[in-house]
Amino acid sequence: MSSAPDKDQQTEQATPKRRAEAAREGDVLMSRELATALMMLAAAGWVIAAGGWFVQSASNLVRRGLTLTSADVADFDPAQALLRNGVDILLPLVSLFALALGAAVAGPALLGSLGWRGKALAFKGGRINPLSGIKRIFGVQGVVELGKALAKVLLLGLIGYWLVVQSLPAIMNLAAADLIGAIGLAGKAIGHSLLALSAGLVVIALIDVPAQWFQRNKRLMMTKEQVKEEMRQADGAPELKQAQRQRQHEIMSGSARKAVTEATVVLTNPSHFSVALRYRPGVDAAPVVVARGRGDVALSIRELARGANVPILEYPQLTRAIYFTARAGRVIPEELFVAVATVLAFVFQLERAMADGITQPVVDVPETHHFDPDGRRKVPGQA
Repeated sequence: MSSAPDKDQQTEQATPKRRAEAAREGDVLMSRELATALMMLAAAGWVIAAGGWFVQSASNLVRRGLTLTSADVADFDPAQALLRNGVDILLPLVSLFALALGAAVAGPALLGSLGWRGKALAFKGGRINPLSGIKRIFGVQGVVELGKALAKVLLLGLIGYWLVVQSLPAIMNLAAADLIGAIGLAGKAIGHSLLALSAGLVVIALIDVPAQWFQRNKRLMMTKEQVKEEMRQADGAPELKQAQRQRQHEIMSGSARKAVTEATVVLTNPSHFSVALRYRPGVDAAPVVVARGRGDVALSIRELARGANVPILEYPQLTRAIYFTARAGRVIPEELFVAVATVLAFVFQLERAMADGITQPVVDVPETHHFDPDGRRKVPGQA
């Protein structure tokens, strides 16, 4: 007979919120092997592409440093000499620094972990706890790191041995070559060796990255209770939502609730104000305000409208204009007839408009009826 799963078991995949929180704490997908491989590739590329440039610059620097003429003594200018000689040797070094910096940034960028996380630099006592250090060394993570180190040494050792065997004849012939030719051959051999070693590091990185991804996913897994608690926090506990709904219904009287359910349309701003309008052709001479409110009352009107399938449209300026110029049970001001008529025409053809993909129309509210959220009438022509 199988036992029920423990509620504390981490069996659920991490939610986006948990992943975001972990990233803010500095727990991101990282691979030192990938960073090392990219740095080695950058170094190999620099040696092959700019190695000759650097050797030539160094040679010119040494030659100028060992050459002394009467002009150098008569017009001695150390600043100019330092600038002239320094620029030649610094340019290739700057290119190496730029490549190294690009490789350092490319590693986290490829893993989607690029960014500044200040919390990761905060002091944490566990980092200097000897017991935690011993646990990391002799735990599963320590065994994995030891295995990676041994595999790296073995693979790179085999590549190095193969390179030495392949290059041994050329190395033996370097003594017979002239100095410039020997330096060129040595530089080419070093570049090819770095490239071969980089290939080995890339193989290790291709194994390490999926392993790091698996370990991080396992580390961030959640229990069922943690997932439920996060959903409660995101959507609000059901009992709290029910209490809020009950409070909204208690705010309005029974006649007001009935009036909202019989409304033709509810205009919003988008949630601070709500105005419920009714217009029955042949019965109402003009659109009538059956309910209006702000704050909790506005939310209650919207909730009732949803339950009664009354269309809800967002018209901020028009909603405020009606709210501040008309009371419940009264018709809307004559200045707003055109704007409201445009909205009602759209509502009466709502199903057809939705089927045809027609969006709600734009309405013009007279400048004399422009109000801010505090009910202050805006001056015509003022933004």
